[in-house]
Amino acid sequence: MGRNGFFGSFQGFDAFGKTMDDVKIRTRTGALLTMISASIILTSIMLEFVDYRRVHLEPSIEVDRSRGEKLVIELDVTFPRVPCYLLSLDVMDISGEHQTDLSHDVEKSRISKDGKLIETRRTGLLKGEAARAAQNRDPGYCGSCYGGTPPESGCCNSCDEVRESYVRKGWSFSDPNGIEQCVEEHWVERTKEQNTEGCRMRGRVKVNKVIGNLHFSPGRTFQNNLVNLAELVPYLKDSNHHDFGHVINDLRFAADVPPALEKRQAPKELAMRDKLGIKDPLRGVQAHTEEYFVKVVSTEFVTLAGEQIPSHQYSVTQYERDLRKGNAPGKDAHGHMTSHGMMGVPGVFINYEISPMKIIHTETRQSFAHFLTSSCAIIGGVLTVASLVDAFIFSSKKRLAGTAELDGFGARAGKMM
Repeated sequence: MGRNGFFGSFQGFDAFGKTMDDVKIRTRTGALLTMISASIILTSIMLEFVDYRRVHLEPSIEVDRSRGEKLVIELDVTFPRVPCYLLSLDVMDISGEHQTDLSHDVEKSRISKDGKLIETRRTGLLKGEAARAAQNRDPGYCGSCYGGTPPESGCCNSCDEVRESYVRKGWSFSDPNGIEQCVEEHWVERTKEQNTEGCRMRGRVKVNKVIGNLHFSPGRTFQNNLVNLAELVPYLKDSNHHDFGHVINDLRFAADVPPALEKRQAPKELAMRDKLGIKDPLRGVQAHTEEYFVKVVSTEFVTLAGEQIPSHQYSVTQYERDLRKGNAPGKDAHGHMTSHGMMGVPGVFINYEISPMKIIHTETRQSFAHFLTSSCAIIGGVLTVASLVDAFIFSSKKRLAGTAELDGFGARAGKMM
């Protein structure tokens, strides 16, 4: 054993041998490199700390295994040349569900020719007139359907119910002046009053999470023996020109969650969408396009706390065609003989399809161990490189100036301590 016992022998394992102060040479070049190294170390560690505190969103893709969910469509569309009494919204999907002339959670706003708001109602002005007319009638009143197929109650107490009974019968509703209910509701006068107006429809529609479409159409749509019927007489007889040029102020797809939870998660969802640059491509679109094809992709955001925020994003393709060319077969841009049908109901169709994949964005942050390891690597790497540069400069100066001149106690570039 050494003179200091076991610990004296243990000193032989010291990998960090010390140099005596008497033989250390300090140079101005070494001082400059030390200051530069300290600046680089401090800056790098500061940047590493900022990166350590930053929250990252890591994307991943998996198969969407959800079943039986509902999809909420939030819409806000303006039709400058279609009055509210003509405009209706229908929803159909591949499962066979058909919602006609939606009014629940959807409001219509009458707009003047110069774009000013006139009035907003949940179900339109004409139905409001029907309610006011019903207040003045006898409680036991049972209106005639004028030969149309009556509803289950057997009575047609409003002009709309008479129109529906006519459609069920397969008749055209062409002369409202001969219908008592329509006269009491001033139906003709109201339609003429609104003839040159536009309409803004906005609200929320809950649909099955399957392939389907939204249809903005003129007139009322009914079902008879599982056949969809559109009553277009008011639209076709109108002397004014109505077209379905439109402005999509907003169209987004949302998850069906309780209102309280939606209100709490909405700010977080919006912040994450902004951070990732996710936008709704149809927002602000002005077009005469009659058909849109939308691909909806389920999206989920997972916070650092593990909270799951459901959302959706979508891509869209729009299609329009000049009907002035007719339906005669002709060659398209690729030289193929193509013909197009010209029959159908006017309006705007938004066809949506649900993607089988689901995108998950998870918030992550670097661990403290990673920050500590990176900091040690920065310090060791900078000091090692700086020592190599200093040694290279020092040895180069010795060779250039002569070995004897820089050795010993009389060195010009340093001082023997």
